[in-house]
Amino acid sequence: MARVWKPETCLALLVAALAVIAAVWILGPRFGLLASDESSPGPADEWAPTRPASAPASAPADTRPAEKWSPPKFTARQRERDAMVRTIRSYGLDDKGVLDVMAAVPRHEFVPGRLAGSAYDDGPLPIGYGQTISQPYIVAEMTRLLNLKSDSRVLEIGTGSGYQAAVLTHFTPNVYTIEIIKPLAESAAERLKRLGYTVVKARHGDGYYGWPGDVQFDAIIVTAAAGQIPPPLIEQLAPGGRMVIPVGRAYATQSLMLIEKLADGTLRSKRLMPVRFVPFVRGSRSSD
Repeated sequence: MARVWKPETCLALLVAALAVIAAVWILGPRFGLLASDESSPGPADEWAPTRPASAPASAPADTRPAEKWSPPKFTARQRERDAMVRTIRSYGLDDKGVLDVMAAVPRHEFVPGRLAGSAYDDGPLPIGYGQTISQPYIVAEMTRLLNLKSDSRVLEIGTGSGYQAAVLTHFTPNVYTIEIIKPLAESAAERLKRLGYTVVKARHGDGYYGWPGDVQFDAIIVTAAAGQIPPPLIEQLAPGGRMVIPVGRAYATQSLMLIEKLADGTLRSKRLMPVRFVPFVRGSRSSD
């Protein structure tokens, strides 16, 4: 037998049903009664960008690009430096940026005290241990050939007294230099620091092998004559980079060479001028 509900009874049941639905809708998410396709985000300060597993947390300490800096300024013996620059210009070098730097670096600070009076002469000078500081024009021309930019990373093989490294810092703070003769390496590092060229990364070691580690350079300058171009230096020259190196027999006339590594890794070389450099000194692969 069918049951007939009174109208007031139906209304009461409808109201009760709506109340139950409303309660489930409001309280369901809190007590897990309703499912959701969205997950609530966590607090903003818990988020952190992720780094690919292969990416290092930071560059090695001794190859991290230097922060922006300003080279030190010197006024002592400025007239002599200006005269030296006029001599350099007489060779045909007219790059204003290079000439300005040659006028700024105190060459007399990088020669032995007994030769300080000759620091700005047009020629090389001995610095001890059979090594020399190069003729000002050669320093300027080799620097020009590197075509440095403000973010270039440059490696010097043969620190000597530190003069060439100081010149390079006026173009880029990312300067690395290696010296095989330990007393020269130590004195050059101290001198550069004392004069304010604090961005130079100097070390004692055999420059034949380049800078330790997996690193490449936009420019490499070699300040001693090698019988051949060291293969490790070619490997450390970045695509698009330049190397300037004297090549030839010791104590004879050598050729100043410009080596360019193209984007595809192929090399292009050019003989520039006859020069005479001290020999490329070799030693143990170990270094300090």
